[in-house]
Amino acid sequence: MVQTFLQRLLLMNYRARCGESDQIIQTQILSVTENDDEDFYTALFKSSSEEAVQSSLVHPMDVQMAVFHCSDNFLKQLIVTKLSQCQYALPLLVPDPFTGEIEFPLWTFRQIRKSWKSTDNSMKKISEEKTIATLDAPVISFFRIGDTSTSKSQLMNRLINEKHDTFFHRDCPGSSRNRLLMDGVVEIAWYCPSGKSTDNFTDCVAFCNLHGDAETHEKQLEILTEMSSVNVVVLGDQEKNKRSTKLQNLYKLSKPMICLLSEESSSVTQLKSGKYRIGIKNRNQSDVSEELRKTIGELISKTFTLEKLAEHQDIKVDEENGECKHSKDSAKTMTNFLDEKGISTIKEKHLPCQGRLWKNWCQKNKELHRPQGCNIELTRSRIRIEMEEIREQQKACGLTEFMESFIEKLNTQTAEERGYLLKWINIFLDKHNSDLSSLQKDYDDKWTKILNLKKKHDKSGQLEKIQTELEKFSENLNAATFGLEHIFREIGQIYESHMTVKKNKKQAEEKLNRLCLPKLAADLIISGYPLELMDGDAAHVPLIWVSAILDELSRKLGDQRVFVLSVLGIQSSGKSTMLNAMFGLQFAVSAGRCTRGAFMQLVKVSEEMKEELKFDYILVVDTEGLCAPELAGMSIRHHDNELATFVVGLGNLTLINIFGENPSEMQDILQIVVQAFMRMKKVRLNPSCVFVHQNVTDVAAGDKNMEGRRRLQEKLDEMTKLAAKEEVCEAESFSDVIAFDVQEDVRYFAQLWEGSPPMAPPNPSYSECVQELKNTILKKASTSHTLTLSEFSTRLKDLWSALLHENFVFSFRNTLEIATYRKLESEFSKWTWTLRSAMLSIEDKLLNRIANGDLHVGEKDLIENMKKTREEVTKSMMQFFEEDRDKDTLIQWKGRFTSKIEELHDELVKESKTKLIEVIEQKKTKEMLEKRKTEYEKKLFNLSKELALRQNKEKADEQTLKREFDNVWRKWISDLTKDTSKIKDFDFWEDVRRILAESSEISFVHERLSQKAYKTINSLGHFSDYIVLKKNDNLSNKSEKPQTQTKRGWTFKTVQRVCNWIMKKKDANAEEHILIRDLINDIVEKTSQKIKAIWRTQSGYNSGQVQQIIDFVKNNVMEFKIKKQSYTFKKEFTVDLCLYVCDLTKPKFLECHEQFNKANDPKHYLESQKEQYYNVYKNFCQGATTTAIFGELLCSKLEQSILEAVYNQTAINVAAEMKASIPALRSNRSNLEKHILKTLAEKEKFEDYREYVHSPKQYFTRFIMNQAVKYLNNEKNKIQTIFRENLENKKLKIINAVYVATDKVIKKHGNANMWMRCFSKTLIEDLKFTEISNVDSLEITDFDFLNKIVTEGLTKMVKNQKGADIKLEMLQKRSEEILTDHFCQCCWAQCPFCKAICIGTMKDHDGEHSVPFHRAKGIRGMSYRGTEDLCSDFCTTAVQTDKRFFPSEESEESVPYKQYRTAGGEYATWNITPDCSELPYWKWFVCRFQEDLENHYSKKFQGSGKIPDEWKKYTKEDASESLNNYI
Repeated sequence: MVQTFLQRLLLMNYRARCGESDQIIQTQILSVTENDDEDFYTALFKSSSEEAVQSSLVHPMDVQMAVFHCSDNFLKQLIVTKLSQCQYALPLLVPDPFTGEIEFPLWTFRQIRKSWKSTDNSMKKISEEKTIATLDAPVISFFRIGDTSTSKSQLMNRLINEKHDTFFHRDCPGSSRNRLLMDGVVEIAWYCPSGKSTDNFTDCVAFCNLHGDAETHEKQLEILTEMSSVNVVVLGDQEKNKRSTKLQNLYKLSKPMICLLSEESSSVTQLKSGKYRIGIKNRNQSDVSEELRKTIGELISKTFTLEKLAEHQDIKVDEENGECKHSKDSAKTMTNFLDEKGISTIKEKHLPCQGRLWKNWCQKNKELHRPQGCNIELTRSRIRIEMEEIREQQKACGLTEFMESFIEKLNTQTAEERGYLLKWINIFLDKHNSDLSSLQKDYDDKWTKILNLKKKHDKSGQLEKIQTELEKFSENLNAATFGLEHIFREIGQIYESHMTVKKNKKQAEEKLNRLCLPKLAADLIISGYPLELMDGDAAHVPLIWVSAILDELSRKLGDQRVFVLSVLGIQSSGKSTMLNAMFGLQFAVSAGRCTRGAFMQLVKVSEEMKEELKFDYILVVDTEGLCAPELAGMSIRHHDNELATFVVGLGNLTLINIFGENPSEMQDILQIVVQAFMRMKKVRLNPSCVFVHQNVTDVAAGDKNMEGRRRLQEKLDEMTKLAAKEEVCEAESFSDVIAFDVQEDVRYFAQLWEGSPPMAPPNPSYSECVQELKNTILKKASTSHTLTLSEFSTRLKDLWSALLHENFVFSFRNTLEIATYRKLESEFSKWTWTLRSAMLSIEDKLLNRIANGDLHVGEKDLIENMKKTREEVTKSMMQFFEEDRDKDTLIQWKGRFTSKIEELHDELVKESKTKLIEVIEQKKTKEMLEKRKTEYEKKLFNLSKELALRQNKEKADEQTLKREFDNVWRKWISDLTKDTSKIKDFDFWEDVRRILAESSEISFVHERLSQKAYKTINSLGHFSDYIVLKKNDNLSNKSEKPQTQTKRGWTFKTVQRVCNWIMKKKDANAEEHILIRDLINDIVEKTSQKIKAIWRTQSGYNSGQVQQIIDFVKNNVMEFKIKKQSYTFKKEFTVDLCLYVCDLTKPKFLECHEQFNKANDPKHYLESQKEQYYNVYKNFCQGATTTAIFGELLCSKLEQSILEAVYNQTAINVAAEMKASIPALRSNRSNLEKHILKTLAEKEKFEDYREYVHSPKQYFTRFIMNQAVKYLNNEKNKIQTIFRENLENKKLKIINAVYVATDKVIKKHGNANMWMRCFSKTLIEDLKFTEISNVDSLEITDFDFLNKIVTEGLTKMVKNQKGADIKLEMLQKRSEEILTDHFCQCCWAQCPFCKAICIGTMKDHDGEHSVPFHRAKGIRGMSYRGTEDLCSDFCTTAVQTDKRFFPSEESEESVPYKQYRTAGGEYATWNITPDCSELPYWKWFVCRFQEDLENHYSKKFQGSGKIPDEWKKYTKEDASESLNNYI
């Protein structure tokens, strides 16, 4: 029952105190004995001893008073405020149910305001509004003496509102004789006239009602008679009343008195002056009420305020308790500062940081985001300086005495004291604002005149004059209005100015830490106070302040998930009222001059509902009304579009509040709303909406509502087509823009008031509609993707940043989506690394099998071996996409990334298959060589054995044996290789000269080679020395018919062509230098791929390969030249480029030749076996058995294979360690680039920057290699540990293979050949190993001994290797290749304006290219056409302006930067979002290397490209630090 009462009361349902209708009265139905002989009348009037039995339910007023007694002061205030809104009487004097002490709850009245229209003597209507605590009005007190048959409360209701039970009476639903808590309670209600002829009273009148017999409540009777203007006494039994001393005392008082006699039926009679009697028995109640109303009206004279009642000695006042009183005194002290004469200057004096300074800053900020002028960066720099100056002025204002006192009090009080303080300040500020009634009246008068003139279509100029005056009144009213929102706005500006001004920043931060401003605001929000998101006066979001508060909220509450509910509608359409009723909020409700802007408030979700809803808070965003008359002087449409876009973008669900059903009135708001949702669709945000039609006459009329829905759908579709044209979007219906069901997403609300205000109570149907809407919202919320508080903060920043630019869709940057995508890229990097590293290990195994003679390895083996890893990666992907908290955002990329992983897997399989095929082919071609090697080994073994047996030097020392062996070794090698030809050496540069001389003079080639100019061709800033401009014959083209002739006979087209031609000639092909450099980089990159292919064939060097490279360079240069109309290359360019490319490839060719030599030169191979066969010789000399020698020979052969396999595996492991440990390699491409840029800044080498800008892939590769080398040198101990672990693992595998082979041979009585085959088969994937076939297997019979010899030999070898230093050079190359393959298999597209590199992790990725931040275009050598001025503009700034560019050197038509995609080609593939952030990194770079850049490109940062002085303030530290903010 209590829950039902409170729930209905908060919804403003005046049925709250009726309880549940089916539980109010449960009367027992009695039955009588049936008698067929009894007639109807006898049965009807037959007496019964049974009386009506009423169940003992709790009296509704006892429920109300029980809740009241159990509530704290803040809940009491809320209850009484809601009772007042329901037009119920309010408890004025309340006896304590235990002590009987009378309490006057003055605090509960403080928030209630009453408005009415009175009529003065001249019959002029006067509008008034006051708080009831200070309302000076006559009081009519009603008492009852004795028992009466007439209800006193019902009589009073007739005087106040005949259609509503203001006072609860005996005939109300749920009423009973049993009531416990109402006796002695005095209730009060006010009658407020509407200024109409039907008003009961011409002015505001208060009515007090003492419940119970006045005889038993002396103290209440005494208090009421003192404060009342007229006393009305209802009398019962006359005989008893004759003896009533209380009645006699009342009669003796000088105050007017009216006696209502319940046992008489006489009309009004005057007993003496001021004393009347009225009989009410058996009389028409309307007549009685009219007589009583008229009599009271004549007797009213004295007035009284509730605040005076607090002075009474015999009652307890709730405001006298410690916290409330202390807070009141503090608030009074603070607001005393405002008691000054010049009300229009109070805010300027006490809140100086807002107002003019703040509005100027906001205007400058908008100009910063919409820059104009020739040199944009200079313009932006100037604006920034001006903004900083404004901030400095704000900071200089400091804390005024008022603000210092306010902040200090809030910081030193408990939550309860703070609540009292803010309420009291609001009360006193409302009192201050009530003094503005004259200003408000003047404003209203001017507005009325304007409306009248508009109706008359006035063209005399009077309208403009009055509109100007209205603007002035509006400014004065704004300046004088002073509320809590202005105080917190001032706090926000104090915080922002201290945070942004860099002078003495440390002291400023310390001061802010002491003040705890964001913490203070966060505490208030948690307590239920609204936060101003958008300052309505400046139409601006104080982003630094709001972000700081939201961050603090996240820290205090945890990063809770919130469902964002926003509302849009025209002014005074009941938005705030609806939200307040729905969630019990505290948004300001006013039908007059509304506070502009947007406010948010948190609503905590109960623990029971969290499970169902999946979020912790509902974040409600209330807004100013659209189409507000106050904005008549502003661009209303633009302002409303901005507000709607902002609010719709913030909300998961937006309520579109429409007042009434007139389609013409709906059209404006619908167009604004549709356009906002269309913008959301274009930036891939997916909010939902519900339309709320308020003030609908008949919400139950189904047919009518269906017709209304049809009209709304038609209107929405019509507005969609209009908005689609404006937003350049294809949409035919509203459902094309947003998921919308006209049946489910449209709600009709009953009228708010049940009758005419100010005395009308709220309509109960309205409350039911609010509850139904709330249920709909919660149903939608349960399936909605919600944001965390930090994500909401980010979304707010993104929306506001985009709104500051002119084109929202073009400018919107979804930081949350970008962050989620970057997270996905990091995961993608892990998945690709898993696949790549697995494939490397599998590849090694299969290469071992091929080396061991298995030539049937192929694609099937690769797929089979990769199956497990592929399944693990797929499982990890699915888990990430389905379980990550951002899964709703990630779903859009699931298909794309899944297919990319499949493609990578297939690509890895394909690449490895190609490599395996090449190795198999190489194995086949080397079969003869392998046979020869086997023969050599057999001969060497036999020769060693024979030599040992022949000499039999068992006791000879090591030196003697060594000397004897060396003497015969040379002869053996000579004899064995006498029939083989030696691989010739080559002269690389001689081959290059010879090939180039075929198309150029040999002397010219010699000259270019000796001058070494080719070495710097890729580092040139321009290529003027390599190109020759062609003559332009277009001017003499006479086939063109003249069109618009000038006075001199030139056509406009001809003049334009001449101007463009002159500009091109003067420019010296500025854009083309960049294209030539791109050509060189492209040739270098493709040549690198060709060299890798040559390397894989292991075919050694031949001059034909050089011929291929040179032909490839020449063909590419020729293709490039064909496309160029304005210039051609000198022959020096082609020759130098060929020499440059050959110079790059030379080391690879030399290495290739060396590797071929080692693999194919028999002499080289035999020399590598010398030590091995010396040991055979020595062992035989020392009398070792064949088994021992075989075992040692086996260990000797295994050593190199083991080391190769271990180093290969260690390289993979070390690469993984590097990726996990090196910060630059730890995450995705963006992270790698951040570390590269930081490293570049630390080194400050221009040449490194040049390579990074113009050859990014080359620089990235070099950077990764340097990081790898650094890691190898610094982490030797860790690498040694990895190496030892791999070595140990390999030893254990081999020992196991020895054991398996020995066990098998012993069991099957096999020989050494069987043992060797079994041993080799077990290790086929682990080692590259050839069987030993040069030992007589019949001589090996002791396999246990062989087992022992091999095991001991391996253990000794492993121990020696563990003790030796690791050879880092054997790891470096492969580790570097693994890392560069992983990080460089990505997107290398460069911005067509500034050459910034796309950070896409995937090569050939879907969607547009993008980068976190761009650069000044002059960094890549771009200059203004027709000048020598390097561009200082950033492309992210240029795309905000009306400037234009030429897409290519041949272009005669320029393209606006705002429409850069229309230039086609690479321009259409890039997403360049406008960005007004400072970007210190590249500004510092330009200033630090200005001279280097100018020398490199032979141009200057001057004229239109002049560098702003502001850029020079950035330090290297600022530059490096800024990278953390952007990447």
